[in-house]
Amino acid sequence: MRLKSKILIIAGSDSSGGAGIQADIKTITALGSYAMTAITAVTTQNTTGVKSIIAINPKEILNQIVFTSNDIKPDAIKIGMLHSPEVIKFVIKSLNKIKVKKIILDPVMVAKGGVKLINSKAIDLLKSKLIQKVLLITPNIPEAEILTKTKIKSKEEMIYAAYKLINFGAKNVLIKGGHLESKFVEDVFVSKDELKIFRNKRYNTQNTHGTGCTLSSAITTFLSCGKTVKKSCELGIKYVNSAINSNPKYGKGHGPINHLISIKIDKKFK
Repeated sequence: MRLKSKILIIAGSDSSGGAGIQADIKTITALGSYAMTAITAVTTQNTTGVKSIIAINPKEILNQIVFTSNDIKPDAIKIGMLHSPEVIKFVIKSLNKIKVKKIILDPVMVAKGGVKLINSKAIDLLKSKLIQKVLLITPNIPEAEILTKTKIKSKEEMIYAAYKLINFGAKNVLIKGGHLESKFVEDVFVSKDELKIFRNKRYNTQNTHGTGCTLSSAITTFLSCGKTVKKSCELGIKYVNSAINSNPKYGKGHGPINHLISIKIDKKFK
C-alpha cells in the first residue's frame, strides 16, 4: 500500500491504546495515510477509567505543531483533547502559522468512564474562537448538549443542536447519536445547505472505547484523500461500525475496537 496523504493529529495520549493519539495513529495508518502528532496531554487510563492527566506545556504543543508541519506539510489536521484555554489559544496560534484548510475538531470533553477532560473556560473559547477555524466538528450528544446548552433526547433535538452549532460559526457538523437508546444509531450531518441522517445498526457491546477519536480520524483521512465532507463522514461511520462489530474483547471495562478491520496482510508477511 502506498501512503495516500499526510495527517497531523493534535490530541491527548491514552495509555491503554484505545482512544486518543494511539487510536488516531492506528486509524490513519489502517486507512493508508501517514500520521504525525502533537500531544496535548498524557493520561493514565485503562478500560475501566482515567487515573490521572498530565498537561503538556502549551508552548511545547505549538512547537510540536509548527516544527513538524514546517518539514512535512499536513494535508489535513485532526484535533482532539484540548483541556485548557491556554492550550486552545496556542493551538489557534499554530493553525494561523501553518495554514491548513482541512481541519476536523472532535471536541473531547468527558471520558467514557465519566471523567471530565476540559474546563468551562476552555469550552467557551472553543465555541467563540476555534469552531470557526475548522471544516467539521464532530460532537457526541453529551458534548453537543454542553456546547449548545440544550437537552437532546431525540433525533429532532440533535438536528436543532446541529443548526445551533452552525449559527455559532461551524461550517459542517456531525452529531453522533450513539448515546440515544434505540435499535439503530442515527448520526446527524448538517451544513448550511444540507441535512443528512446516517442510520446504522446498533451493536450490543460495551467495547466502544475510542469510537469518537477513531471516527474523527477516519473522517480526516478520507477528507485528506479528496472525498467531500459528507462522503468522508459516511465512510468514517462505516469503518467505525465494522471496527465495533469485530472488537477484540480486551479489558474489564469499555474495551477498544478493532482498528485493523480495514487491513489485509500481504502473504509474504504471514
